Amino acid sequence: MAISTEKPAPRALLISIRTPKTSEQESEDSIRELERLVTTLGFKVAGVERQRMPSTSGSTAVGAGKLKEIGDKLKPQDALGAGLEAKAKKSPADEKAAAELPTAVVFDCDLTPAQMRHIEGALACEVLDRTGVIIEIFSRHARSRTSRLEVEIARLNYLSPRIREVGSSGERQSGRGSGESALATGRREIRDKLAELRRELEASQREQAQRRNMRSELLCAALVGYTNAGKSSTMRALTGSDVLVEDKLFATLDTTVRALKPETSPRILISDTVGFIKKLPHDLVASFRSTLDEALNASLLLYVVDAGDPAMKEQLATVDHALKEVGVKNTPVMLVFNKIDTVPLPQRKVLQREYPDSIQLSALDEADIAKLRQAIVDFFEKRMKHEELFVPYGKEGIIGEIHENMKVLRETHEETGVRYQVRSELSALNRLKKKLER
Repeated sequence: MAISTEKPAPRALLISIRTPKTSEQESEDSIRELERLVTTLGFKVAGVERQRMPSTSGSTAVGAGKLKEIGDKLKPQDALGAGLEAKAKKSPADEKAAAELPTAVVFDCDLTPAQMRHIEGALACEVLDRTGVIIEIFSRHARSRTSRLEVEIARLNYLSPRIREVGSSGERQSGRGSGESALATGRREIRDKLAELRRELEASQREQAQRRNMRSELLCAALVGYTNAGKSSTMRALTGSDVLVEDKLFATLDTTVRALKPETSPRILISDTVGFIKKLPHDLVASFRSTLDEALNASLLLYVVDAGDPAMKEQLATVDHALKEVGVKNTPVMLVFNKIDTVPLPQRKVLQREYPDSIQLSALDEADIAKLRQAIVDFFEKRMKHEELFVPYGKEGIIGEIHENMKVLRETHEETGVRYQVRSELSALNRLKKKLER
């Protein structure tokens, strides 16, 4: 029999704290989402501990009795209740039970540095809060230079107030400053690193802005939505691109821009953006502003929603709030209910009545994607204006621009130039007319 040498996944015990401001349904939705987050991080969920509290501001967020219960869940126990560690010899069953114990405790809220220190002291195990989990996922999934810089800035901002002295408190470090402690040194190094990263990020954002300006006259629709709603699957289906598609939260952090396929004239670009989530750390929203600028500059937002998710409406509200936070206002929206194949027919009819202008589809169904593609094309067609343009011979550069950025209905070659009947967005027409005047 083959013996597996694969290291078992670490196990996490989740802690749900429900305050008077949170309904039972909201609390359950949030803890289910946390389960998916820690699973994405590589943990197995060992269980959930729940407590109702007036607030999460206490020194350990939970009550003393609950903290003891949590501590007991981390200790191995035999069938009679005696500690396994007290046994001189452990049976295979005992060893298996010990291997299945939680090695980390994850709180479904944000913990202050002091709270984290008190909880770690009481439980003697790894302690994470919701923000820490999300930042760690972002750190692992960032691929582009810009997103790695953005995530690292958010990570250092999170870690800075949480670093503590090693050894005796306030121990001075010789040869470093004037009696500077190791803690002060560590924090100063983080500040220096943050300043360096921000300079690099500003340079990277300038490059991104230049690329966006070059595309500013092109037609663009941005895919936005809750994490794991199926934006990347929809992107792949619409553009034929090889973007990453995984059934994980925050599988996509980097903006991808591809042309709609089959290509139209003028071309329509589709951009995929980072997904949103409830309680997304403010530092991450702020640092990903450059990535979300794709949505800010788009002419159309494709709101992709997991139609089968019970928390669909709350997720829509989260996306709305996050987009407003980065300055997206008054941009036309096309609501796309994805994964409709997971929804019973009666529920589909309810969605259609409630959202009559929405599109229901499965990103895996070619016929559904063809309908979405046509809806995108129709949207831009309606915004186009019919115009006649005369281009004198010798201005071949302008002729190329017409074919690239406009829909040419008719082309007539005359004695001194070419007369075009075109349909185009007003901004592109105005820009081209100015060139012709010059």
